Amino acid sequence: MTKKETHLARLAAYADVIMQGGMVEQVGAICFRTGLQGSIEVLLVTTRETGRWTIPKGWAIKGLKSHEAAEREAWEEAGVKGKARKSPLGYFTYLKTLDDGTKVPSLVEVHLVEVKKAFTRFPESKERSIEWLSPVAAAARVSVPELKGLLMSLMRRSVA
Repeated sequence: MTKKETHLARLAAYADVIMQGGMVEQVGAICFRTGLQGSIEVLLVTTRETGRWTIPKGWAIKGLKSHEAAEREAWEEAGVKGKARKSPLGYFTYLKTLDDGTKVPSLVEVHLVEVKKAFTRFPESKERSIEWLSPVAAAARVSVPELKGLLMSLMRRSVA
């Protein structure tokens, strides 16, 4: 995405696909913990291909409810274990680049995951970087406006 091209402008090119139900669906996790001073910290991960900051997310998993899939993504991509909220915090959209280079619009259902344990070795530990940040700092790092809003919403509500 260029500096002049907005997120919505990129999605607008796919309006027909979206209107015809051609979006793919994914599940994501905003992983959080309470810091030493009692403040909320959230975990961001880098994408494998571009190194952009985002949250753990992936495809729905057959046999798992969406909040359970969010817990699995949190483990595989960020090395954290915790309990996900059953109700989604919200949703965001972005353009997912498939392995063949095709771009498809994706709707991500986001669940809060309260982290109980963090590990240094996990399935994708050699492919991603992780970092704990305040919700404001995390929102500043991600590029998707709707995800920024979800991260900022943690400042206005109690997640405990």
